[in-house]
Amino acid sequence: MNSSTANKTAASPWGRTVTPSFFNPDNAGLWGYRPNVPSLFNEAQTWKKSIRPALADQKRFQLLLIDVQRDFCFPEGTLYVAGRSGTGAIDDSRRMAEFIYRNLGAISRISCTLDTHVPFQIFSRSFWVKADDTPVDAFTTIAAEDIRKGVYKPAIGAAGAIGVANYQWLMRQCLHYCEELERAGKYQLYIWPEHCLLGSEGHTLVGLIEEAAFFHSYVRGMQADFQIKGAHPLTENYSVLRPEVSTRFDGVAIGQKNVGFIKTLLDADYVAIAGQAASHCVKSSIDDLLDEILANDPALARKVYVMEDCMSAVTVQNPAGGFYADFTGDAETALKRFADAGMHVVKSTDPLDSWPDLIL
Repeated sequence: MNSSTANKTAASPWGRTVTPSFFNPDNAGLWGYRPNVPSLFNEAQTWKKSIRPALADQKRFQLLLIDVQRDFCFPEGTLYVAGRSGTGAIDDSRRMAEFIYRNLGAISRISCTLDTHVPFQIFSRSFWVKADDTPVDAFTTIAAEDIRKGVYKPAIGAAGAIGVANYQWLMRQCLHYCEELERAGKYQLYIWPEHCLLGSEGHTLVGLIEEAAFFHSYVRGMQADFQIKGAHPLTENYSVLRPEVSTRFDGVAIGQKNVGFIKTLLDADYVAIAGQAASHCVKSSIDDLLDEILANDPALARKVYVMEDCMSAVTVQNPAGGFYADFTGDAETALKRFADAGMHVVKSTDPLDSWPDLIL
């Protein structure tokens, strides 16, 4: 792309008709694709001549991309979010990248969350065994009553792996954890396949999104922001804003609210949200953001935009047909709840100047 093309398309912060020369939407489906970062930097020097720096934005438009990581976004990943279409997360990543390039001059900052795990955690197969000491299967739900009856129990090896010397203490903690989940009414303990292990390829951002986030950073002069979540072995962290359970049975904290990032979102003039999965980490993050908004000023809900075409629900396909599990209904119910609270459910393909209540 030459500078004259950039100049022609930079008059409005939305509706750009060109994308960077390196952008190929087909890369959304390639596990091994990685951007050439020096090339991004070089091309950004041309684009930034006709696009103001983010610090000059009169309105701060925050884009929050939740868990757009390889393990969730490719069939090769360990927890591919296929949706009902079978290509859900791949299509979502492509639309996210296209949204960023189309609206490069409007988006003030991009924050990417990274689901981050280690081999032994309370939602992992490694952490649990059945009554006969055989491993628990992925996609198993463990209720507090199951622990009381001895249907499932923490593995002896899990205690040592997380540095707990007293097995009975761990038994008591696991029961407390499941009771707290059920008391909150959001989830029961669900055993997931191993995913987003720190240090693994599956933990890293999808190459197409990494590329778009870094290019935005170089063009707009704004640091790309990364929010790490999920590494504590004794709690789940679907939401980027807080863990599912924040204390042990003895009252000791095992997690806390992400106070700094909550403030960032509340202070922004507009927040657009996309990512994976609509039925779990996206839903939980928006639920927690809504709680914070209601505690501060319910009118702030109208500054939040949920991009429904850039997120998919977890499905577990049955090779014989249909699904072993399909959380699409959970995602759809959540979208309605968010809209009823005043948030806007929008499509990434609609021009920003058609989004309600948004004035840049």
